[in-house]
Amino acid sequence: MDIRKMGPHEAPPMELLLLADPSVPVIEGYIERGECYIALIEREIVGVSVLLPTRPGTAELINIAVVEHLHGQGIGKRLVQHAIATAKSQGYKTLEIGTGNSSLHQLSLYQKCGFRIIGVDRDYFIRHYPEAIFENGLQCIDMIRLAQDLIADSVCLPQIKMNQE
Repeated sequence: MDIRKMGPHEAPPMELLLLADPSVPVIEGYIERGECYIALIEREIVGVSVLLPTRPGTAELINIAVVEHLHGQGIGKRLVQHAIATAKSQGYKTLEIGTGNSSLHQLSLYQKCGFRIIGVDRDYFIRHYPEAIFENGLQCIDMIRLAQDLIADSVCLPQIKMNQE
């Protein structure tokens, strides 16, 4: 699998981006300000992530999605690891990510990759999305905010090196 930055004239993989964020206008807003990366297997786009500068020294992994038939095969983890390495190489000190209270698998993945919960934005999904979102039998109501200190050693990055040896 290869991960590369999308070219300026490439159309973003909207179907994939919509798996992680159900609002086209919201996606279009942050895709213009961020860097979109695509994961490819034999020239087929199988994953996407968007890294967005938010304030000095901080970036957010604002969207991450994998084609549904390839869930559970490590593509999401590789995209998270890539985002961590990219943000670190670009000089960011902190990488943040937000996910829904109902996104149980994502919460587990992000914590395994060294992210720590820093807060809860109560009623975020009720305030920002007109239709209710359900996942894992739960209504997505609150945004769980997580962050990783990129200056300290990362939990995920050493695993990349160990797996590649």
